[in-house]
Amino acid sequence: MSDRTERLGRVAIVATAVVLTVAVGWLLFIEFADSLADLLGLLLLFGLGGIAFRLAAGMAGSQFPLYNVGEVAVKGPITRDGGGMSPIPTGPVGATADEIVDQIEAADDDRAVDALMIRLNTPGGEVVPSDEIRDAAAAFDGPTVAYATDVCASGGYWIASGCDELWARDLSIVGSIGVLGSRPNVSELADRLGVSYEQFTAGEYKDAGTPLKEIEEDEREYLQGLIDDMYGTFVDRVTEGRALDPAEVRETEARIYLGEDAAEMGLVDSLGSREDVEDRLEEELGEAVDVREFEPQRSPLSRVGMGARSVAYAFGAGIASRIDGDGLDFEFRT
Repeated sequence: MSDRTERLGRVAIVATAVVLTVAVGWLLFIEFADSLADLLGLLLLFGLGGIAFRLAAGMAGSQFPLYNVGEVAVKGPITRDGGGMSPIPTGPVGATADEIVDQIEAADDDRAVDALMIRLNTPGGEVVPSDEIRDAAAAFDGPTVAYATDVCASGGYWIASGCDELWARDLSIVGSIGVLGSRPNVSELADRLGVSYEQFTAGEYKDAGTPLKEIEEDEREYLQGLIDDMYGTFVDRVTEGRALDPAEVRETEARIYLGEDAAEMGLVDSLGSREDVEDRLEEELGEAVDVREFEPQRSPLSRVGMGARSVAYAFGAGIASRIDGDGLDFEFRT
């Protein structure tokens, strides 16, 4: 359907709804009303006309959408719930992984969306949420382009590997193909404070990584094995999605690169601005591009909570370390 036809269809729906509403309002509130009710009738008439216009505009937008590209943003640390388990924010607050997956799926279900653009500005984050977003992008039915603005590192690059193309700016930070596991060690501090550690577990490695005791060598090997397995999966995702040799990916040693260097290495397909990305999509679709950004649908209470976390981080509260897991005080992230 052409842009002209869609625009005419939208105008026709809005005009028809408003005219019908005004006509019905005229009959109800003016034609059959006495003189005392005429003024109130006019007010009600205009009010109904305004309501009809808003409803018809929404209906016209759904029936004759003008956009053909969906955009989904991934910004800030990638987490399941948007903030980890710490009550103090440890980074800028963006959409949660589940919300991002929902947005991608909503764009895929939208009959007007022919292509998907994923805007990335993230240092990475949790492993499984990153992989789920990547899977959603890979499953999108149509061309997918990832666009790195400031940072596309670690989990952000994991996501980008599920797209058909990756674009970046010359000075974008790209790469960090690696996995990090961390645990605090406060056993000496506990000794100084006279705090002893005693835990009852079933299973030899249930308390591996607990910060109140020194880690044993076999526990270290066990946890490092988990990190190595996750890293192997990361390399597999990148080599599959980016058509790179596994040895070349491992040789990056989780380094970060500027966009220009990343492009020379094949980690990025093209360099350019957002306008360049839209031009590329126009070439792919064979028609002019109009972009609609899909955003998470949150309740007023949720928006207040996310806003409060953002304000807290802006005031320098990002100082806490996260300790994730059920009984395993060890954090895995890309």
